[in-house]
Amino acid sequence: MQLAEEIILKKRDGLSLSQAEIRAFIDGVSNHSVSDAQIAAFAMAIFFNGMTLGEEKDLTLAMRDSGEVLCWENLDGPVLDKHSTGGVGDLVSLLLGPIVASCGAYIPMISGRGLGHTGGTLDKLDSIPGFDTRPDKARFQQLVRENGIAIIGQTDDLAPADRRIYAVRDVTATVASTPLIISSILSKKLAEGLDALVMDIKYGSGAFTPKAEQAVKLARNISRVAAAAGLPCNAVVTDMEQPLAWSAGNALEVREAVAFLKGEEQHARLAMVVEELSAELLLLGGLAGTIEEGRQMVRGALESGRAAEQFAAMVTAQGGPASLLDNPELFLPAAAIARPVFPVTAGYVNAIDTRAIGMAVISLGGGRQRVDDAIDPSVGISNIRGIGFQVDAEVPLGFVHAAREEDWNRAADQLRNACKIGAEAIELQPVIHARIEGSSMNE
Repeated sequence: MQLAEEIILKKRDGLSLSQAEIRAFIDGVSNHSVSDAQIAAFAMAIFFNGMTLGEEKDLTLAMRDSGEVLCWENLDGPVLDKHSTGGVGDLVSLLLGPIVASCGAYIPMISGRGLGHTGGTLDKLDSIPGFDTRPDKARFQQLVRENGIAIIGQTDDLAPADRRIYAVRDVTATVASTPLIISSILSKKLAEGLDALVMDIKYGSGAFTPKAEQAVKLARNISRVAAAAGLPCNAVVTDMEQPLAWSAGNALEVREAVAFLKGEEQHARLAMVVEELSAELLLLGGLAGTIEEGRQMVRGALESGRAAEQFAAMVTAQGGPASLLDNPELFLPAAAIARPVFPVTAGYVNAIDTRAIGMAVISLGGGRQRVDDAIDPSVGISNIRGIGFQVDAEVPLGFVHAAREEDWNRAADQLRNACKIGAEAIELQPVIHARIEGSSMNE
């Protein structure tokens, strides 16, 4: 077997690695014959020299095959999922999963926790009393088969090499490597045994990719690698120059998701992203013949109440309260203090430092900067006024939900500082920036 240092040397010198060399290195990561120092050198060589499409595909498949790959047999619909590159107020998964499942798909959604300024789907679900995000593999597959959807955390059996490589990348300044980002995302999704995937690639002040052109490039690259690996994948590039929803904070976002599914209140930009991503999945999965037909199916699932029923069934099946949709206030934790934050001067919200909003939630205790940080699910910011809204001494920028007075004061200042107020409203940029087409099961 070729030594790890020889493989590192070859990539360090800008040469392409063979499939066998990539497999050998990832096998070494899995069995710990490759050290953390060698993983760091390998990641840094890729960071500086990149990879060809073939190398990215081979790396993705090798990481997928480092653990189990789920197998779905005798299902009467496609197995689908989505992935987002993260943002603030991004509760899309809580809505998309039930919507698409209610249209005939199966959604084995393996999600992550928040880290840094971005929120995590698992943290939101953990704010629901009794909700189990850690079932074993057999129970997970049973939940998907019986209910059409289950949302859980990554298990030790799926793409374990990715977990070890990411831990090293996180402390060696190589997280931002595009080939490593793509292989990390796709290896886990391929391990789910999917028929198709949709990617939500975000850009802006609240995204890891600040510029739209960078996000489009990443979307194209990930769609190409997914196709090469045999996974139909479309990508949608969306705006994260402001929070995507009214709320940022775990229980607050679940409450907003419940209101959205019940048709009580639907944030316009959130609704656009949910509809577009859901329609893309329905198209890719062969459940819709065109993207417009997919959009109509999404609207029908919401208006009929089927999506809400699907969400309620998922919550109950995974151990949550059966009446969460009817009485969310009885089950979701609430902060001790919830008060409005008014602007220093009246005017229109012309810009938002979205990352600063996410960091304000963290300062309240609603997020984590380290993996082992504890989270207070009750805190956050609600009723966030987005770009174009008029605010004054009677119309607040939002409501801060805090456990202590000093926390509220700090977060209130952070919210004010994050919002740029102007005398006139500016033109709002569309939330859907670009759509990158892959291939569908209809082809």
